[in-house]
Amino acid sequence: MTNNEPHLCFRAFVEALKADDDLAEINTPVDPNLEAAAITRLVCETDDKAPLFNNVIGTQKGLFRILGAPGSLRKSPKDRYGRLARHLALPPTASMKEILDKMLSASEMPPIPPQIVSTGPCKENFLEESEIDLTKLPAPLIHQADGGKYIQTYGMHIVQSPDGSWTNWSIARAMVSDEKHLTGLVIEPQHIWQIHQMWKKEGKDVPWALAFGVPPAAIMASSMPIPDGVTEAGYVGAMTGSALELVKCDTNNLYVPANSEIVLEGTLSITEKGPEGPFGEMHGYVFPGDTHLWPKYKVNRITYRNDPILPMSSCGRLTDETHTMIGSLAAAEIRKVCQQNGLPVTDAFAPFESQVTWVALRIDTARLREMKTTSAEFRKRVGDVVFNHKAGYTIHRLVLVGDDIDVYNGKDVMWAFSTRCRPNLDETFFEDVRGFPLVPYMSHGNGSPTMGGKVVSDALMPTEYTTGRDWQAADFDNSFPEDVKKKVLNNWTKMGFREE
Repeated sequence: MTNNEPHLCFRAFVEALKADDDLAEINTPVDPNLEAAAITRLVCETDDKAPLFNNVIGTQKGLFRILGAPGSLRKSPKDRYGRLARHLALPPTASMKEILDKMLSASEMPPIPPQIVSTGPCKENFLEESEIDLTKLPAPLIHQADGGKYIQTYGMHIVQSPDGSWTNWSIARAMVSDEKHLTGLVIEPQHIWQIHQMWKKEGKDVPWALAFGVPPAAIMASSMPIPDGVTEAGYVGAMTGSALELVKCDTNNLYVPANSEIVLEGTLSITEKGPEGPFGEMHGYVFPGDTHLWPKYKVNRITYRNDPILPMSSCGRLTDETHTMIGSLAAAEIRKVCQQNGLPVTDAFAPFESQVTWVALRIDTARLREMKTTSAEFRKRVGDVVFNHKAGYTIHRLVLVGDDIDVYNGKDVMWAFSTRCRPNLDETFFEDVRGFPLVPYMSHGNGSPTMGGKVVSDALMPTEYTTGRDWQAADFDNSFPEDVKKKVLNNWTKMGFREE
């Protein structure tokens, strides 16, 4: 086995967090019924160390320890995104732009196919179908109003098209339904839904696997809205420069990362459904009693490493994996799509302050002026490109900003949006595009839960379309000469202020 670096092995990733002093190992008994999630939630809201629960109450046959907040933020501004950087073999001090550039790097490279191996750590232990009782596993209850125990919040679903040409890896929530079944979202137009529809036409249940504790680079790719038909294994291989090691499942023809912590094997039903939800989702709300019927997953076999670790996302209000990964990676793909369509976009990011329902697009205003366009024309063009593409599915507001705005800085984006975009006059609304039903104002607000509710807000001033910026920012960087700024900075700590 060669895939033992932190970005290629979840167990090594946990050790890397420990080396970074970014891991809190908790050896006292912790209840998976709300307590583990409560600790993790407070970690997410305070940007504290990732908790590793080594003594989970109810563990049987080694199943399982729990790692919370695997992709959340760190407290220090110097390595704020260090946990994500560790997913991608970047230094812990990497910026969000460097992280997203790394994720996009594979889109222009030929895929590196995975290496098939005969066995791996995920085969060290197993439970046969007769031994499986999911209700007896210490699956976490994450929010007190949730409809069930959500064992799947940070695992990777693996499904394949009937002809075998497309294998898809994705994250979609799933809860324990009964002894042998999970129920979870299979929602249009996500890739797992597309493949589910293909098997439905064949009249056969979908061969399925769910792998927990996969290579961190793989879980990042499975969170990204990469194009239809692209197999994530090859994409991850290109991004990391090495072939991922995969091993065949015991009960079907799917392949899973050989060093996965835990693997569930089985089928995704095309006919059988069960109640699922409610669940405290990425936008920070639980609606008690909001239960819907979704397809059932049948578990036929469980294989797992010695002393395995289940990664868990205790999602909700800022900031957890649903924001750092889903929002950020959607923005990265939106940047690529805009550039492919000739739009002068240099950077894109989903501000955390928007609960990642917005994406700010930084515009090269020199190129914008060359286009001889108007705000209304440009807003329409940007919205048509993004909101009609899968990458824009989860995003409901695009904010266009100029060269002086750092889209990775939420304060910058809010300043531009609040002072440069005149409500209504500088906005174009889109009601004939697909909306994201998990956003509360879609599913529990006014209007259609699945269509519309999207807007392009232009925070470019009129002169940025014509002659160029005609103002100076009233801030430290722009309102003082260099010699004054230098003097202030050189004497900052001597005057009794904290070092930045």
